Amino acid sequence: MPANSLGDGSTDAPEAPAEGPEADDAGAARIDPVARDEPLLPARVHRPVDLMRFVLGLLGIAVVLAIAGFAHATTSGVEQDIAKGSTHAPQPLITFAGLTASVAVLIVPVAYAIERLIKRDGLRIADGVLAAVLAHGVSLATDLWVSDAAPAAIRDALTRDAPGGGLTDPVHGYLAPVIAYMTAVGMARRPRWRVALWCVLILDAFAVLVGGYTTPFSIFVTVLIGWTVAYGTLYAVGSPNVRPTGQHLLAGLRRVGFAPLTAVRAEEETPDTPDSDRGRRYTVTLEDGPPLDVTVVDREQQAHGFFYRVWRRLQLRGINQRRSLQSLRQALEQEALLAYAAIAAGANAPKLIATSELGPDAVMLVYEHIGGHNLDALSDDEITNELLHDAWKQVRALQSRRIAHRRLVGESLLVDRSGAVFVTDLRGGEIAAGDLVLRMDIAQLLTTLALRVGPERAVASALAVLGPDAVADSLPLLQPIALSRSTRATLKHLARDRAQRERDAVLEASKATTAAREESESSEGVPSRPDTKAERRAEKAEKKAIEVALDEAREEDLLSRIRQEVLLIRPQAPVEPVRLERIKPRTLVTFIAGAFAVYFLLTQLSAVPLTDAIARADWAWALVALLASALSQVAAACALAGFVPERLSPGRTVLAQVAGSFVKLVAPAAVGGVALNTRYLQKSGVRPGLAVASVGASQLVGLGSHITLLMIFGYITGTEKTPSLSPSRTVMAGLLTVGVLALVVTAIPSLRKFVSTRVRSLFAGVVPRMLDVLQQPMKLATGIGGTLMVTVTYVVCLDASVRAFGGSLSYSSIAVVFLAGNALGSAAPTPGGVGAVEAALTAGLVLAGLPNEIATPAVLLHRLLTFWLPVLPGWLAFGHLTRKGAL
Repeated sequence: MPANSLGDGSTDAPEAPAEGPEADDAGAARIDPVARDEPLLPARVHRPVDLMRFVLGLLGIAVVLAIAGFAHATTSGVEQDIAKGSTHAPQPLITFAGLTASVAVLIVPVAYAIERLIKRDGLRIADGVLAAVLAHGVSLATDLWVSDAAPAAIRDALTRDAPGGGLTDPVHGYLAPVIAYMTAVGMARRPRWRVALWCVLILDAFAVLVGGYTTPFSIFVTVLIGWTVAYGTLYAVGSPNVRPTGQHLLAGLRRVGFAPLTAVRAEEETPDTPDSDRGRRYTVTLEDGPPLDVTVVDREQQAHGFFYRVWRRLQLRGINQRRSLQSLRQALEQEALLAYAAIAAGANAPKLIATSELGPDAVMLVYEHIGGHNLDALSDDEITNELLHDAWKQVRALQSRRIAHRRLVGESLLVDRSGAVFVTDLRGGEIAAGDLVLRMDIAQLLTTLALRVGPERAVASALAVLGPDAVADSLPLLQPIALSRSTRATLKHLARDRAQRERDAVLEASKATTAAREESESSEGVPSRPDTKAERRAEKAEKKAIEVALDEAREEDLLSRIRQEVLLIRPQAPVEPVRLERIKPRTLVTFIAGAFAVYFLLTQLSAVPLTDAIARADWAWALVALLASALSQVAAACALAGFVPERLSPGRTVLAQVAGSFVKLVAPAAVGGVALNTRYLQKSGVRPGLAVASVGASQLVGLGSHITLLMIFGYITGTEKTPSLSPSRTVMAGLLTVGVLALVVTAIPSLRKFVSTRVRSLFAGVVPRMLDVLQQPMKLATGIGGTLMVTVTYVVCLDASVRAFGGSLSYSSIAVVFLAGNALGSAAPTPGGVGAVEAALTAGLVLAGLPNEIATPAVLLHRLLTFWLPVLPGWLAFGHLTRKGAL
């Protein structure tokens, strides 16, 4: 397989250097051979940093407009202060500044364009012109929005009375395009041009501001629009590819004193992985001396994985992640420092012998050539115990000087031709590391080696080199969140394989049992009438066979097996995982949704005179709503017990549902109750798989009844002669929406697989459990009746709450509003659907014809009785059941 050379776009075949003094005199030794199979680099790349700046620009515009809209007094005060100050400025100075800036603001960009065209860099100028045109269009659109549709406060903040009459422009139609142009063409990278243009822009802003032709907020919005449009354009069309070519690399090596002949890609060069910004590696042959290993890092490589690093920095606590944004020089200095520190600590690491910049957009690091293969490229037979011990010795040497590697995966361990292990990819490391980070390195290497040679050999080699104490201390860090991204992906793949093997074992056992039963029936002959007892025995035998097969096929995950190996040596070692996550994705979504919910509630409460509504409330109806809320707990207990063939304590089952009111306060509405009921059934003696199946059956019937009742009440409401709500259209729109979503899900393979996997995992084992319940009619009636009564009691509670404040709607309309609002609340990520339920119910009641002055307090009373008031009894019930061992 031919090695790849640097991608400079050339297609000339490699040429061997000529021999003899004549060839040397002719410079034949300077020929730079390039392989024919080198892939061409893309002309443009989409940089994540441009997208990030574009998003930040949008947020900045939103913040400025929000301040302008809500801080009206402040904006008026700032304008008045500027107006007073402008009276003290000499008029000739203002006139001179305005004239100079107006001319220079056009001359400077044109001069820069000419300079770039002379240097044959016309693509950047084209990008700048495109950004300027788009910025001008956005400016015009903003002007139209401010003048026609914007709130009065924003209009007052962005405009003022012009000296010549009329109003000033909200956005400067010429200033925003100039800013977009200068940003898109990259003038910020050229200090002299940048200083010149910013001086002109500041002078122009001063002239128009003091002259009364604009406002401060208009200046801010203009700058942000130009800046945002520029980076949005750059990300959309892509920036010119700045990766160095073969000529750049060889020229850079000559500048630092080497005489290179060829530069080819390393044989093990692989595409960029999601969590790596390793750079591109090359093997360089010299005219005289051993070859070199060169790593080239450019801006595109440096930005690789930026958003992932930002998220990890926010997500993990107590761990100093390296900066998400590093300049090329900072990255070069970081890797050089780690390379020297690792060698000084006695570890085998590539020796850094030179560094250099390859223009403004790339750097190179030159190492002594090692050769060999990384750990991932070795076969299982080549990974000997001596090699494992050598790998741990390198970690011990690093940790003796408190150096953390932070990414001890297979590709970071290089094995040379003599079998010695070298630690590479030190750029993400850390000196003077804390204990937590050092223990993470041990946990990572344990997992890396266990993936290749198994937990037994990995742990044994670590114990032999590091000792049992150091290995045992790493157990709390042996959790997926502490491992590298590639390792987590591998563990997830192994988990899917284990689950598939378990499913295959269950299917094989079921098929074998069914085949044996059919063979037995055929040999004994067909009975004259069905034998119910025989069928039950056969079903029990099939269940037992499935459970036995599942137990035999069940496997421990890799991390658990590693812990077990360590605990054999240190039984008292701590195994409780250290909490590393500062914030989870669900927590972030919940926080954002909660902020919107609080905003909605505050706006609703500020628009409704609650004091008057409470004063005129009919508390007899409020008492009816309270009783309906209490009966819903009994109905929920019946709905659960009806789908459990085993006998449950009625009192404890009701208490479990009351405890669920407390759990909903800290978990999403669709999650907390399911988890608590499953736990309660397990503690009541129901096997885990059957407990999950029973709760799944209850949820499935509840979902079916919810949809059925929504359709029935929607149809009834649509046939009523009330002009307030016409749900026949609503129901049709809902059906069409569901149909479109179903078509989208079934048409996209990834979505179809995602939904089917989640549904199968949620309702796994439900059908066999339903068959058990069908054999007990009283249980089935209790379950279905309880499910229906849950909905009925909640609807009665909402109806009584509406009547308590003087409202009146048909029961079917109230039912439609509740069923639709409750569905939205269950889908919301906030605990108990807070915010989403209130918003949906209020909007539904208003659409049904109820005044907002009645709908808002009615919904708040309903939520108080069904969500907030049961929290204290739920907490007491939760504590009681926990002490009794029922939860």
